[in-house]
Amino acid sequence: MAIADRTALMADLKAMIVSECDKDIAPEEIDSEARLIGGEHDLDSLDALQISMAVKQRYGVRIEGGPDARKALASVSSLADFIIAGQNAPQ
Repeated sequence: MAIADRTALMADLKAMIVSECDKDIAPEEIDSEARLIGGEHDLDSLDALQISMAVKQRYGVRIEGGPDARKALASVSSLADFIIAGQNAPQ
């Protein structure tokens, strides 16, 4: 799935996070700049793995472990930027 609109991507990511992590919140309640893992919505390392797998399946972008993963999963905004950069990277 190619992404042209960052705003639409962030909305899609919020919905994906709620679904994949089985959270009982509305996607719109997730602040795009708020910390994802360990933040106010109580996402943990297992949730990070679920999100990473869903991103790979849905957008074809792999989130490697370590510092890159922490940076990519810092917020919905940083995750959107990571996906856009990954899709625009030379193959």
